[in-house]
Amino acid sequence: MKVLIIGTGYVGLNTGVMLAYLGNDVTCIDLNQDKIKGLQERKVPFYEPHLDELFSKIHQKMLFVCNYAEADIPNQDVIFIAVGTPSLPDGNADLTYVRQAAESIAENLGEKFVVVVNKSTVPIGSGNWVEAIIREHYFEVHNEKPNGLFNVVSSPEFLAQGAALFGSFYPDRIVVGSEHELSVARLKDLFGPIMRQDFEAPAFLPRPDGLKEVPMVVCDLTSAEMIKYAANSFLALKISFINEIAHLAQKVGADVSSIARGIGLDKRIGDRFLNAGIGWGGSCFGKDTAALVATARDYNLDMPIIRAARDVNYGQRTWVVDRLQEELKILKGKHIALLGFSFKPNTDDLRDAPSLDISRLLVQRGAVVRAHDPVALNNARSQYPNLGISYSEDLNFILDEVDAIVLISEWPIYRDLAWEAITPVTIIDGRNFLDKERLSQLGFNVIGVGR
Repeated sequence: MKVLIIGTGYVGLNTGVMLAYLGNDVTCIDLNQDKIKGLQERKVPFYEPHLDELFSKIHQKMLFVCNYAEADIPNQDVIFIAVGTPSLPDGNADLTYVRQAAESIAENLGEKFVVVVNKSTVPIGSGNWVEAIIREHYFEVHNEKPNGLFNVVSSPEFLAQGAALFGSFYPDRIVVGSEHELSVARLKDLFGPIMRQDFEAPAFLPRPDGLKEVPMVVCDLTSAEMIKYAANSFLALKISFINEIAHLAQKVGADVSSIARGIGLDKRIGDRFLNAGIGWGGSCFGKDTAALVATARDYNLDMPIIRAARDVNYGQRTWVVDRLQEELKILKGKHIALLGFSFKPNTDDLRDAPSLDISRLLVQRGAVVRAHDPVALNNARSQYPNLGISYSEDLNFILDEVDAIVLISEWPIYRDLAWEAITPVTIIDGRNFLDKERLSQLGFNVIGVGR
């Protein structure tokens, strides 16, 4: 099939590379000329495990453009809208880029029927809104109605950064929101190799044992949009729940790791997303929970459970600094090392990263902060040059004569450090990731979450 991807961020590029690997003719468009130029030169604009490797294998099958005249919209079979939808101050999603994409599609529609897929995480009701924009703008430009030329479908993404390609090839499910038979049939054809799992798996991304098929959930447009928000909100709830339990566990002398294992073995609960720590970050959970609360407000509804999950999550960041001050008594002039700066390992994404709030709070209280990360420091330097902290790839410098260490994201290199050569200090293990017994024997004061 001929497929157009609008947007070359985490969702757009991973989706495009996966579909190209499966044999489709994929064009990616992005209005950022530097990003497109880099992709034309085989440079991936962000870090994602195995993406460079797969991209190098199928690059010649993909076309990268920065204007719609080159995107060949009249001959596309499927168009994915995968642009950014950042949060506005009131919690609603900013749909500026979605509108721009919809209007550009309208201006360039041909006589061939095309399925327009909302892949971006968009507010409930956006599918109808995008369809209305395309219809109205098409009429403004062409002075006729676009009857039978397109249909808007919702097919939300469920990718986890750090495992985005794995999630693209081996998803738990594919959701398609549409009651338009031709659109559903076309997406079943497009995603058929994923559903049947009959494609040759990349050598570096082997198929999970026992995976023989991936279900497709077909529902109405609005339900598909809400599935995305409900899924991310539920995962956020699990994380905040175990963090709330962790605080009580610490008070009564229990170990939250044992508690999480004990409840996670219950098949009704499951063990995933029950890791106590400093909470979630990234581009999805914060934005999507805020959007769901904002949407409910439009209907005079409250979302107290989801609001509470957000409060618990962002309170974890303050807890780290308060706990550190409790140990050191005074933070002014103290040297603090931050290990990990991305919001989680295996990504260089800093959106809503706990490290940012923790850094700001430490600086406000007078601490001298140094930060290390295996892949995210270039983004940190360019996006947050005025945070008031120093960045370095040199762990020896980061850990030299520090008064305390805070582990923020659980990159394996931190567990494997030569801790014997480091002067023992207080460590806030924000992910319960380090070997506490070993470090305690070396003289470190290790403070975990709920342990």
